[in-house]
Amino acid sequence: MKTKAVRLYGKNDLRLEEFELPEIKDDEILVQVITDSLCMSSYKAAIQGEDHKRVPNDVATNPVIIGHEFAGNIIKVGSKWKDQFKEGEKFAIQPALNYKGSQASPGYSYPYFGGDATYTIIPHEVMELGCLLHYDGESYYDASLAEPMSCIIGAFHANYHTVPGKYEYNMGIKEGGKMALLAGTGPMGLGAIEYILNCDRKPSMLVVTDIDEKRIERAKAIFAESNQKGVELIFANTKEIEDVPAYLKELSGNTGYDDVYVYAPVEPLLEQADKILARDGCLNFFAGPTDTSFSAKFNFYNVHYSSTHIVGTSGGNTDDMIESLKMTESNLINPSVMVTHIGGLDCVAEATLKLPKIPGGKKLIYTNIDLELTAIEDFEEKGKTNPVFAKLDEIVKKNNGLWCAEAEKYLLSNLSK
Repeated sequence: MKTKAVRLYGKNDLRLEEFELPEIKDDEILVQVITDSLCMSSYKAAIQGEDHKRVPNDVATNPVIIGHEFAGNIIKVGSKWKDQFKEGEKFAIQPALNYKGSQASPGYSYPYFGGDATYTIIPHEVMELGCLLHYDGESYYDASLAEPMSCIIGAFHANYHTVPGKYEYNMGIKEGGKMALLAGTGPMGLGAIEYILNCDRKPSMLVVTDIDEKRIERAKAIFAESNQKGVELIFANTKEIEDVPAYLKELSGNTGYDDVYVYAPVEPLLEQADKILARDGCLNFFAGPTDTSFSAKFNFYNVHYSSTHIVGTSGGNTDDMIESLKMTESNLINPSVMVTHIGGLDCVAEATLKLPKIPGGKKLIYTNIDLELTAIEDFEEKGKTNPVFAKLDEIVKKNNGLWCAEAEKYLLSNLSK
């Protein structure tokens, strides 16, 4: 059968093409993709091409489908998996494969397996690793966003704290402690706030910084009506503050912070984070740099005498993904706080290559429609000449300006091919 997909041929070379998929094997599964969320990792793969560690060297002659944050419907199940998966079920994908030491991953490495496609073939290793996941939620976008949410969740599980006088570690953030998210009003930061307010281990204080007032105001609006559930949530614009560490420490009551997350690969941010750590404070460097020699100063006097430490994660594991899906299915978290744009398959190539320059948060793609990348905040203006956008604007305004299940259903019923 035919599929339409965005394929990578080399550096800055993405092409939307229609081509034939092979018949699935007994150990494979055919799926229809409904949603894919664009990720900065796809941008990095697109600009690096064959130099990227997950992209094959022969990509110029054997192109790969991009996109790895995707969800949809199971269409056909190979005989090996018929007792585990059923046609018509919704699915989500954990893309962080590690099959027999291979770096191969959907969105980077496979000619017929990726998220920016109408149909795609899931290879046997995905099922063998338990990375094809059942999803029973109402909407497809939630399942797509479970992947970035799982990265956020994994980072919170990766933090640790020591037990004085013992060689023991307590994994996770410090319950009842003080936490800071630096550069924390981007899409992943907003997802982190949503998780923090609803997970089973919460800090007593959460300080979120940024230097973009528009992003801060949007974050305040999103969480204005949220139940803070015992967490003191403070947003701080540090752009004009001369001594940021002193200001942030003062906000903490001069104790410093038990858990500090840095959401942008910026040297001064890391050095700020180091300076505001409390005793036994854990700094989590969440943002992945493209510069292989990226570095920053770290106070090793405090490492020795105050037990400060640093960790980093690159993606979540399958348990993190399952936690994200279960919380979404139970309406405990709302991943749509990350979404600021929607679009169709036809806008993916251009949007991916320009991703760092496009403001806002997550760009959510519906692969079975043609639609230019459109900001949710532009629905009202577009609605003046387009009744579909007028209705979408009405729907999201009822939902605190956020994308939602009702909006998805309306979009799919009115624009699907």
